[in-house]
Amino acid sequence: MKKQIFTIVLTFILSAGVVFADGFTLKSNDLSGQLSEKQVFNGLGCEGKNISPHLQWANAPKDAKSFAVTVYDPDAPTGSGWWHWLIFDIPVNITSLPAGAGNPEQHLAPKGSIQSVTDFKATGFGGACPPVGDPPHRYVFTVYALKVEKLGLDASATPAAVGFYLNQNAIAKASIIAYYGR
Repeated sequence: MKKQIFTIVLTFILSAGVVFADGFTLKSNDLSGQLSEKQVFNGLGCEGKNISPHLQWANAPKDAKSFAVTVYDPDAPTGSGWWHWLIFDIPVNITSLPAGAGNPEQHLAPKGSIQSVTDFKATGFGGACPPVGDPPHRYVFTVYALKVEKLGLDASATPAAVGFYLNQNAIAKASIIAYYGR
């Protein structure tokens, strides 16, 4: 009996690994472990180009109704990290964002999506700009598959409010981490 239970459990674990092997993934043509000058903020002593990277996701859950993307620095010396980008209400038929989509003035973000305020107190992408001398910071790019078409928030929503709604409605998420220090 123990052998049968062991075999059933092992079969379940192995089959679960196969199911998740092709799971929800996030990739980028612009990120390769370290952020480049393109993704660095232009201001606060940083001299980057402040361009959001290309992002592409695949294998979203079939019941996803929309997507959201965030960029978060958990290493910022604030006690609560730093939100660099929040874009949500991305239609379910969209599976990528082009480089520069984080600049609301360029109109590259998907129609109907909303970019809310970041910890820079502005909408759109705000690049990396850690304090001089800090160890390299982690920048976590995350795509969320959501169970709702709309979060019911607007561009004035704070990062904490967006985070709350994302966590309440997420059915899957995938991340890429890139580093930057100065």
